[in-house]
Amino acid sequence: MKTIVKELSYEEVLKLPAEKSEKPVKPSLFWRTLIKLISLPDLKKAHFKYKCTGMKQLKPNEPCLILMNHSCFLDLEIAESIMYPRPLNIVCTSDGFVGKEKLMRSIGCIPTNKFVTDVVMVRNIKYALDILKSSVLMYPEASYSFDGTATPIPDSLAKLLKLLNVPVVMIKTNGAFLRNPLYNDLQVRNVPVSAEVKYLLSPEQIEQMSLDELYLCLKDEFTFDNFKWQQENHVLVKEPFRADHLNRVLYKCPACKAEGQMNGKGIYVTCGCCGKKYELTEDGFMRALEGETEFNHIPDWYKWERDEVKKEILAGTYKIEADVDICMMVDTKAIYKVGEGHLTHTTEGFTLTGCNGKLNYTQKSKASYSLYSDYYWYEIGDMICIGNMKTLYYCFPKNNADLAAKARIAAEEIYKIKVKRF
Repeated sequence: MKTIVKELSYEEVLKLPAEKSEKPVKPSLFWRTLIKLISLPDLKKAHFKYKCTGMKQLKPNEPCLILMNHSCFLDLEIAESIMYPRPLNIVCTSDGFVGKEKLMRSIGCIPTNKFVTDVVMVRNIKYALDILKSSVLMYPEASYSFDGTATPIPDSLAKLLKLLNVPVVMIKTNGAFLRNPLYNDLQVRNVPVSAEVKYLLSPEQIEQMSLDELYLCLKDEFTFDNFKWQQENHVLVKEPFRADHLNRVLYKCPACKAEGQMNGKGIYVTCGCCGKKYELTEDGFMRALEGETEFNHIPDWYKWERDEVKKEILAGTYKIEADVDICMMVDTKAIYKVGEGHLTHTTEGFTLTGCNGKLNYTQKSKASYSLYSDYYWYEIGDMICIGNMKTLYYCFPKNNADLAAKARIAAEEIYKIKVKRF
């Protein structure tokens, strides 16, 4: 999927008028049916099936909050098909509205900036539930998984459940990540996809539970491991491109500790520094062609990278610096390419300078519990996004530097340390 990109100067972008916030609309039966019909071919190719648990407790016209894990674009088609004909308002990233705002609003989308405190989004969710009598679909992880395991969910989600006071439904997919993992440049694999749909919490249960109890319940639901699921269910991924760009996730060599030297191509990941080569097998294991296999499980390798980043943070040596191309979002008409700059990330937060000295933006490390970073973002490139409700800055590291994963890991670990969440 692509987006609209326009070249404007930084000064011109600053002069663009701010867009007014709009309330969500209830998607008509026409749009709901159209989405279901459009989704059929994709779901058929994925041999999609699902099972329900406790869903008889949910009345046909009773609005609910639907929480779903986030693996790939197929998630939306799955949710819309499962819940049809129930009307859904969908919380989605604001950059998804670029060039198609009218369509996105017509199908019920509620825009929000990822990992930014958004009071307006909360009001819009409540408006959809209470006034429109529509259910709301939300991906609490906000971003796709990098390594096939759950990404952090915010503490505030428990408070949101208390505020909304509606039933909560959980949709958890299996196989969607393996079919189209984010690192693989949108290359679809032949993997069957299924889902578990569960009536998770009633309003009465939510009222009786403490915030800590609610959060632990949600955290338990958002605990999964797609590679472990693959191995336990003997699902084979036979495509010869399955390790293409896996270096985006496995960016650090466990043998020589070099960073940014890994190369994922075909079924192999190779370190350009020491030459060690690993195979991603059909059943989802990593295997060194020679010598010791330090990590045969991708999430274990990724966790080791996280531990390594945490060591840097605690030692006071963590720092990322990169020359970047800079795009901005200030409205839904386009993503504006404004020039070049330099991005720095330390334990104090992010600093972005550029546009011939006219741009100087800082973002404190306590601003968010995670980071909006992405691979092959709208088919442009790997991206790190910082900003606020008014402006988002999309930074594209030059020289193909594998920084998206490390920056996200570091932002999460720094936040934990700063707010004493070990």
